Amino acid sequence: MLKKRTKIIILAAMVLLLGVTGYLNITLNKNAETAQTTATVTTMNYFDTYREDRQSTRNQELLYYDAIINSESSTEEAKANAEAKKLEIVNQMESELVMEGLIKAKGFQDVIVTNSATNVNVIVKCTNLESTQVAQIVSIVKEQTSKSLDNIKIIPVE
Repeated sequence: MLKKRTKIIILAAMVLLLGVTGYLNITLNKNAETAQTTATVTTMNYFDTYREDRQSTRNQELLYYDAIINSESSTEEAKANAEAKKLEIVNQMESELVMEGLIKAKGFQDVIVTNSATNVNVIVKCTNLESTQVAQIVSIVKEQTSKSLDNIKIIPVE
């Protein structure tokens, strides 16, 4: 009789473990699906977040230069340097905006352009770029900046 009771207890424990395993499997699969959805949303928001961060940083820089320009204790040389830097930032913003608009006009869903003194980075929302698309982007960047091909980097982002 003890043998029969032991078999029933073992069988009940196995059924209980099977139920717990099924529950954990369903729960973990739902968590994995949620994580994938979050990753997709994060990528979609990358472009908006980057633009907001870039604009915020530039606004802070412009305020800094305005403070130097408007300060009575600043030297004329410091004021002239601040005005030159402020003009450089404004020109850079305009250049990036124009290139982003022209690249979007070629059919790309979203794009971010960063234009430094030496390099131009183009981040394009695209799973993979064909050679004709790369040529279009390079052509636009070269026309707008006169930078060499070695200084242009194109980065596709899904």
